[in-house]
Formats: sequence, structure tokens, C-alpha cells
Amino acid sequence: MYTVCRYVCQSCLRTAAPLARRSHSTLVSPKSLTFSSFFFHNGYWNTPSKAPTPLPVPSNRRRIAQALPVGSASIANYKPTESLTPRRLLKVYAQLSKSRLTTLVVLTAMSGVALSPLPATVPVLLATALGTTLCSASANTLNQIQEVPLDAQMTRTRNRPLVRRAISPVHAAGFALVTGVAGPAILWTMVNPVTAILGVANIALYAGAYTYLKRTSIVNTWVGAVVGAIPPLMGWTACGGHLLPSSSYPIHTFLPSFLSDVPIDLAWIDNPLAAFALFMLLYSWQFPHFNALSHLLRGSYAQAGYHMLSTLSPSKNALVSLRHSLLLIPICSVLVPLSGLTTWAFALTSLVPNVVCTQAAWTFWRSTGEKEARNRAWTGCRG
Repeated sequence: MYTVCRYVCQSCLRTAAPLARRSHSTLVSPKSLTFSSFFFHNGYWNTPSKAPTPLPVPSNRRRIAQALPVGSASIANYKPTESLTPRRLLKVYAQLSKSRLTTLVVLTAMSGVALSPLPATVPVLLATALGTTLCSASANTLNQIQEVPLDAQMTRTRNRPLVRRAISPVHAAGFALVTGVAGPAILWTMVNPVTAILGVANIALYAGAYTYLKRTSIVNTWVGAVVGAIPPLMGWTACGGHLLPSSSYPIHTFLPSFLSDVPIDLAWIDNPLAAFALFMLLYSWQFPHFNALSHLLRGSYAQAGYHMLSTLSPSKNALVSLRHSLLLIPICSVLVPLSGLTTWAFALTSLVPNVVCTQAAWTFWRSTGEKEARNRAWTGCRG
């Protein structure tokens, strides 16, 4: 065994230098480093007019690769780093921003605009969507910059741009800085300061508190739920809605017509209770959905060293999922119509999907199995 290991190391040493010189890898560069080389990674935008000659695999490396177990990393799998063309750069930016997650964040912010009874203009709507997109892109990029060593250990995340060195950390930090400044600036100037402050708070919570707590405490899940529940509040405040009650904007309740004969005053439409209902709806919905997914990924989380409830106590993880599934029933059937966001007919129509989700969460808690977790995650997606 010692002879084989020494043979592999000597082979790597003989082939590493010529490989670095003949490829576009960023590990070794024959030129002096400049700021542009850090920012653009490979130092140029254009794809070479002539593709580099493929490197032959020496016979000794071929023999070693054949002797390794299937799936093992070997020096025969070497692949040169691609140059950053504008098209590839946009793709990398989308991956740093976690484009699918950012799309969901923007949609939840637009739900706050849609449910607000206050009027909103098209410029305000577009500015809210753009500002929220940039804030989410900055937060996700800062998160990935800090988690490169951990992402490299998980199958689900090992292909992210910073892990595979498709972009330099300095370049990624520059992208995070630009989007992190531009997003709140757009919200401040074209929407209102309250929405901008919520955007900055979300960047700080996600890239700061949540990212740090993932490596230290299971509280990270609760902090992450707060992060996910803030975008609807951004949509609500973008229309001019208030978050906190005051003498000018007190809390009003909208009882069913058969319980109250008091006519509804239009001045009640800006109700802080409605903003709280939006927050609680998104806050509680995330636990049944995420806890089921984290149960399926608990092996990867444990390998990377993340402190997740699904890895430390799968039974408690399923119990938290069940608790918030049950909590969604009074939120949707009582709090949401009581705040005036919808009519009381929503109390009945939302009851059916909530009962289905609760039944799936109950099954997941009783057995804590892979199949039950997958069913609970799927019902969460449909709900």
C-alpha cells in the first residue's frame, strides 16, 4: 500500500507542473497577478480562437486510474477551467444568486403587493421586484463565499461556481457588493425607506446570522424562517402599508357578517394585523416543508458539519414539522380572514389542503422514514 501511494504521489508531482502550464487552470498562472486577473478570473473575456490541444493521459496515470475504485477521484479526471465569456459570466451570476430561490423570494414579495388593499403603481411594482432580486442575489452570494469548504463536501452543492473555481472569490465578493448596494438603493429611492431597511435586514440575517448559525446551532432553521417571511412584508410596505400599530393605524379585526353588524370602514384597510398574518403564514409554512427536505439530506448535512435538527434528532425534527402544520390551520382559517386579507370563505377553502398536509406531517412524525418525509415535502410543494 505504501509503495502504491508513493508511486501515485511521484506521478502527480511529475505531471502537475506541465498540466498547469499547458491549461487554462487558475491554480498556476505564468503572468503576474493584477486586479483584472482576480476579477475576471482568467484575465480575458474572449474564448481562444484555437482550442488547446487535449492532454494525453500517461500510461502510468491510466493504470493508476483503472486500479482505483469506481467513483474515486483521480488525476486522470483533470479538466481545464473554462474562460469567462459574457454568456458564461451571466450563468455564473445566476448560480451565485441561486436563481430559482431568488425567483421564489420575488414572488412572495409580489404576493404582499397583490394582497395589499392599498394602490400601487407599475414603477413601484417593478422597482420592488428589481430591488428584491438584487438583495436576494447579494445575500445568496455572500452565503456561498463563506461556505465554500462546506459546500465542497456535499453532493448537492459541490458543483457551485466557487467550489469548482469557475469564478474567483474576489469577483464574487464584488458582485455581492454591487448587488447589495444597488438593491437597497433602488428600494430607498424608488419605493420607500422602510422597504429598503427590510431588504438590508434580510441580507444581514441570511448572510450573517443564518450562515454562521448553520455551523453552530440548530436555531439557524428558525432564523432562516424569519428570512423567508420578510419578503411579503417588503411587498406590503412597498404599497405604503404599516407594520406596527399606532394611534393613527390601530389594529382592526374583521369578524364574519353573522357575528358583527358593524359596517366596515375603508380607513381600516391599512391594518397592521394583515402584515402580521402574512409574516406568520410564510414563517410557519417553511418548517413542514424544509424539515422534511432536511431529513432526506441529513447525511450530507452531517458530512459537511452543519448543525441541523434533522441530523441531531430526527424525531424532534419531525415533531417541529407537525407542530407548524397544525399551526397553519388557525393561521389560515382564523388569523388571515380576521385581518381582512381575505373573506371568511378562505377559512373553509384553506382547510382542505391544510388537513392533507397535517396528515402527511403526522405520518412523518410517527415513522420518521424516508418515504414519509418525501411525501411531506411533496405535499408542502403543492400546498
